[in-house]
Order: sequence, then C-alpha cells, then structure tokens
Amino acid sequence: MKKITEILHYRNLWPYVAIILAFTIWGINYIVAKLTLQEIPPMSLAFLRFFIASLFLVPFLLFEKKKVKIDKNDLPRLIGIGLLTITFSISFFYLGIARTRAIDASALSMSVPVLSVLFAWVFLKEKIFTINLVGLASGLIGAIIILGVPLALAGLGFNPQAMIGNLLILMGNISWVLGAILSRQLLKKYSTLTITSILFLIGTITFLGPAVREYLLDPSWPNNLTYLGLLGLTYIALLSSIVAFFLFEWSLKKLGVVKADLFQYIEPPIAAILAYFVLAEKLDPSFIFGITLIIIGVYWGTLGRDNHKHPKYHRT
Repeated sequence: MKKITEILHYRNLWPYVAIILAFTIWGINYIVAKLTLQEIPPMSLAFLRFFIASLFLVPFLLFEKKKVKIDKNDLPRLIGIGLLTITFSISFFYLGIARTRAIDASALSMSVPVLSVLFAWVFLKEKIFTINLVGLASGLIGAIIILGVPLALAGLGFNPQAMIGNLLILMGNISWVLGAILSRQLLKKYSTLTITSILFLIGTITFLGPAVREYLLDPSWPNNLTYLGLLGLTYIALLSSIVAFFLFEWSLKKLGVVKADLFQYIEPPIAAILAYFVLAEKLDPSFIFGITLIIIGVYWGTLGRDNHKHPKYHRT
C-alpha cells in the first residue's frame, strides 16, 4: 500500500516537472535567440524555425483523435491571427532582441498578461476590478522603466538602440495579444494543436519571401554558419517551439490554468542569470525596479480573473 501511495505521489509531481521544464526552455530561449541571430538573419531564422517546427507538428496533427475540418469562413480570421501572433510578433521580437538585452526582452514579455487584461477590457468590454486597474498601472509603469524612458528624460546613460529594441519587443507583445483576443472563439471550436499547426504554416509562408530577400542580399551567410548557429536553430525550432509547447499543454491539463501559469515567474530570472554569465549583461537598479513592478502588475492585474490566459503558441 505504501509503494502505491509513493507511486501516485511521484505521478503528481510530473506535471510540475513538465511546466518547470517548459518555462525553463522559454527562459533560455532569449539567450539562444540573441546568439543565433549573430549568425542567421532574423527573417531567415524565423522561416527556418517555423518550417522545421511545422514538419514535426504534422504527424501529431494527423493522429489527432478528432478529424480536423477547417470551416472556410474561419480562414480569414485564422490568417489574421497568424499574421499577428506569428509574422508580426516574431518579426518584432527578433528585430528587437538583436538591438537590446536579453534580460530586458524577457522582462517585457511579462507584460503580456497585463496587456491581455487591458485590451480585453477596452475592446471586449470585459469586467475589471479596482485591483486589476492598480495592477495594470504597475505593470505599464514597470514596462516604461525597462524601455528606458526615465533614463532618456533624465539624460542618464540613455541607449537609443536599446530603447528601439525594447519598443520592438513591446510591439511584438501587443501584436500577439491582439491575435490572442481574436483567437478566443476559435479555441473553443478547434484544438490548440490544430490552431498552432495552422499558425506555424502561415509563419512559414509569410517568412519565405523576406528570407529569400535576405539570402539575395547576403548569399554567404549559410557558408559562415557554425555549429553554434545550427545548435541555436535546433533549440529554437524543436525545443522552444515543439517540446515546450507539448510540455506546457500536458501540464496545463493536469494542473489547470491558475497553477500552471504561476510558473511563468521563473522565466525572467532564468533569462537574467544566463544573460549575466553568458552575455555579460548586468542587472542594473532600473531593471530590478521595473521587473518588480511588472511582476506585481501581473499578479494584481490578473487577480480574480479566469479568462486572461492564452495557449503558449506565441512563445519565442
């Protein structure tokens, strides 16, 4: 009887192990993306990522329990969601992280739940509580601090290139949130795997043209690709896009949305620690103050709300 209890106890731990692994993979991905972009042009990296990821998702899609049938009337919305959550969001992210620090990009990614609540309140007229408004204000102030606006106004160590990068990261977050809001009804109609597969396919198609253009401008970049670049591409395409996706989805079913999403707070610290040791990025006081306000904002801004979370098909 004791052995059975121990087995059941260990089985209950696996969903927590899975969710920690998923967010750890996504936290590491900020550093991997920044390093890989030193060898692979941004649009080419995006195309290769979604092309490879799509190939690996196809078998899972074919073996889904329910036969996938896409309503033709849903195609325009699916394309719009794909453009927002994949094409625009990932373009902004890659262009942004090439200009700014990985720790700043990871911190700004925490603004997604806050933006989700804000846009749902503005566009969908969803009910919002006073504590949520306080959280929204805290999160947005934290984002402004990390963007570098106070430093720019005070003229203290302002880095215009980094600020442009941070703005691009924030624009990518906004683009994803808008797409996620559009996807709410479709997520009730189709499985997350089905929608993710379609979005990855849209990403593959839309990034093909820009990737070809990058190759024509610099045909030599594939010849200069090292093992580090290949490992980075493999990590981004398979671990970040496929493995973490399935780990998160499985743990989400076992733990529920509220418990699963609590682990998102481990993502920025993982990115920050690795950025410090691998990229020699420093944790300055403005970053610490900004990320603290964002974390408080995420907690207060989503308090008492059950529908502010979305599947992680947007993960970087």
